[in-house]
Amino acid sequence: MTNQSSVIYQLDGKPRLREAVPLGLQHILAMFVGNVTPLIIISNTLNLPLSDKTMLVQCAMFVSGLITLIQCYKIGPFGAKLPIVMGTSFGFVPVATAVGLKYGYEGILGACLIGAIVEILFGNTMKKLRKFFPPVVTGTVVLAMGISLLPTGINYFAGGVGAADFASPSNLILGTIVLLTVLFCNQYTKGITSIASILIGLVVGYIVAIPMGKVDFSQISQMSILALPTPFKFGFEFHIDAIFAFMCIYMVSAIETVGDITAITNCGIGREATDKEITGGIMADGLGSMIGSIFGVLPNTSFGQNVGIVAMTKVVNRHVVATGAAFLIIAGIFPKFGALISLMPASVLGGASVMMFAMIAVSGIKLITSEELTNRNSTIVALSLGIGVGLSLVPGVLANMPESIQLIFGDSGLVLVALIAVVLNVILPKEESIIETSSKLNNQVS
Repeated sequence: MTNQSSVIYQLDGKPRLREAVPLGLQHILAMFVGNVTPLIIISNTLNLPLSDKTMLVQCAMFVSGLITLIQCYKIGPFGAKLPIVMGTSFGFVPVATAVGLKYGYEGILGACLIGAIVEILFGNTMKKLRKFFPPVVTGTVVLAMGISLLPTGINYFAGGVGAADFASPSNLILGTIVLLTVLFCNQYTKGITSIASILIGLVVGYIVAIPMGKVDFSQISQMSILALPTPFKFGFEFHIDAIFAFMCIYMVSAIETVGDITAITNCGIGREATDKEITGGIMADGLGSMIGSIFGVLPNTSFGQNVGIVAMTKVVNRHVVATGAAFLIIAGIFPKFGALISLMPASVLGGASVMMFAMIAVSGIKLITSEELTNRNSTIVALSLGIGVGLSLVPGVLANMPESIQLIFGDSGLVLVALIAVVLNVILPKEESIIETSSKLNNQVS
């Protein structure tokens, strides 16, 4: 591999445009549908008019690109200066649905705004709280994150929840073609085709989907050529119960971001994340969510599927991700460009997502085992996953609990996983490692 090609494996390397464009676009294609889907779900639930729905999707892309640039390059204390792709969080959909049905879209945005400010303050104190998030805690959260995302990847693979042809042979074949293409390029080729294996798989799947009748280009003709995102389109309403519910999810989002940052530095750079990176990353999460509420979109957070790309390709260059962010901003200003990408069939995205999400889980395992897996650490991992992930797999177990408890703890289980891992790490007695015990015995003998 040439020196010029190797810069893509460097955090601050300056890659050639012909490398940065496909690798950056790969990140955007992987998260594009996930970025706009939460807003489409909320818009449909609240019966917002088509014009508002279209504008929200456009604003989601614009805000995502803007905050991704802040994460990559940092503004003041905001940003980790790492290749972190930001997007609209799925984790807020359940609580946003409940708040929206009760208080309207304005109530959602008011809770988003206050919760974002709280997350910024939380991020600012993260240096003092870092001791509560050792590898066994962050690794468990990352592992749970990967596990919780797998059903989403499989649902995409089958055509998307609610699709008329869900689990049809055509969808499963299409997803399999993408998965095999990604696997072949990643394992049996070298250079740019191996690194951009996900992009190649998505493009191949997109092309194959056209003659299968799964792509309807007629929708593009209905889009305007140029449209600027509009801030303050919706108002703000502030309700204590809505704000508290959002704050709880914001805390989980912050812990997810800690896990994402740790996974990126561990897998991509081969070191632990610094206090400055974690603090800046969480504060950028909050800033992105605050800007998002101004533009009428749901909170932003780091995207797990893009962490999976870094884990899989080892391309940790932040300029590559910044190039992808430029495409997001363009998609937010030129609706036709965004529409072209958003027409990608769910099964195509699913073919790539299954592997990416599984790689996140593997990253979590690597983090957990970066320290000695003592009986204490094994207990933390086992109880956190057993209760947190276990409850999420049986939604009805919380059916008799208050609605707020169901919203906070019953969705992905990440809240419980994080909470249990942190608490157990504090209260369980420390164990001496085998190395420490051996060292003490040697000292006594000598």
